[in-house]
Amino acid sequence: MNYFTSLTREIGIGANSYLLELGGDKVILDAGMHPKKEGNNALPAFNLLLGETVKAIFISHCHLDHIGSLPVIMRESPKAEVFMTEATAKIGDAMLHNSINVMSRQRDELGLSEYPFYTHRETERLVERWRQVPVGRSFNLKGERPEKTEPTFQFFDAGHIPGAVGILFRADGKTIFYTGDVLFDDQNLTPGARFPEGPLDTLIIETTRGDSPSDPDMTRAAEISRLGAAICDVHASGGSVLIPVFALGKTQELLAIIYLLKEKKIISNSPVYIGGLSTKITGIVDSLRHRIPRLQPDFCIMDKLEPFSLDGNEVSSMALRSGRIYAMSSGMMTKNTLSHTLARRLLPEMKHAVFFVGYTDPDSPGGKIKAAWKAGKSEADLGDGLDPLPIRCRIEDFAFSGHASREGILRFILSVQPQKILLVHGDPAAMNWFEERLNIELPGAKVFIPQAGERIEL
Repeated sequence: MNYFTSLTREIGIGANSYLLELGGDKVILDAGMHPKKEGNNALPAFNLLLGETVKAIFISHCHLDHIGSLPVIMRESPKAEVFMTEATAKIGDAMLHNSINVMSRQRDELGLSEYPFYTHRETERLVERWRQVPVGRSFNLKGERPEKTEPTFQFFDAGHIPGAVGILFRADGKTIFYTGDVLFDDQNLTPGARFPEGPLDTLIIETTRGDSPSDPDMTRAAEISRLGAAICDVHASGGSVLIPVFALGKTQELLAIIYLLKEKKIISNSPVYIGGLSTKITGIVDSLRHRIPRLQPDFCIMDKLEPFSLDGNEVSSMALRSGRIYAMSSGMMTKNTLSHTLARRLLPEMKHAVFFVGYTDPDSPGGKIKAAWKAGKSEADLGDGLDPLPIRCRIEDFAFSGHASREGILRFILSVQPQKILLVHGDPAAMNWFEERLNIELPGAKVFIPQAGERIEL
């Protein structure tokens, strides 16, 4: 028999991790760290695994809410094989070492004695156990090419960020597919997901954007043109633009868009600034461009665009000149990040602008700025312990999500006709929408919203 247990402490998007029992073998799907929680509460509920022997660990991609606690579960499962793509391994290594630096700073600032959960030296040792697996080939849980034995697994490109995959398991004559985070549409750099056609017995699927419909008239090309026109307007008024972005995925996609806008003469040859982890990750993505799915494999971001790199001290003290584009992490404008520091300098000045190009958690400083702007408020309390800021600069929101629309998710579910559907990685409203809709569209299927620790027979 096959079973699924959610190790994510609560419904929502956070420390994503799941236990999959394939016959007599137990495997872990992802090992994330919650971006909004602190200390041990940021980890998945690994305590549910006490006494369990884990055969293998699978990482769908290397955003920290999917890989941030990997060293913790590896320490507790020293004999488990660990599988991921080459891109996830190389980028994930850098992401974990940066996470150690962040946790070390939080230990000192917040008095969290358990931080960091792992050290640089331990991480270097654990990375040697990672197994890099190609997309499209079937393997057993030892990472060997199978003959007729099950269970087996196979990676499929997920489109979300470089190296992201969905994972198809075959066990006891059944098929179980875990999407991880998915985007079906092509981006500028990364092609959309190429998933199995089905039919599937069980589907474990993300629901991030399930709480709202997509604008049927919105296209990616139109959003790129709108972004270009908005940047031109701000530069013409003597201002500069801050675009808060995640260091991995969104930074590289935005830089490719900016290069496209420059090549088409839509925006001038404005200086572009990035910083911190974004610089390192972009270099790694460039180095992998011929070995990962890429729509423009010969396009090297750092060589073509030649962005300038800034550190925290420079962002705090530099003169705010006109005609600049600052693509700064974090995408949520978390306190003490480059985007947070720069936002507090730009928001009070009318000539400048802050442009959002992705999701911002409502409780984050970025989310609070966006909410205050949409409500027409004249100032925003960023929830960072500092004084509220007047909102005088221009603010815009652009649709460049790295997650599939709810319509795209629904189309995929209906196309593979699963008998059992497990809804994960979404807010309650998103999951409830899918549950209600699928009970109508697929009345013969069983739909689950897994609770933490709930063991579901597949």
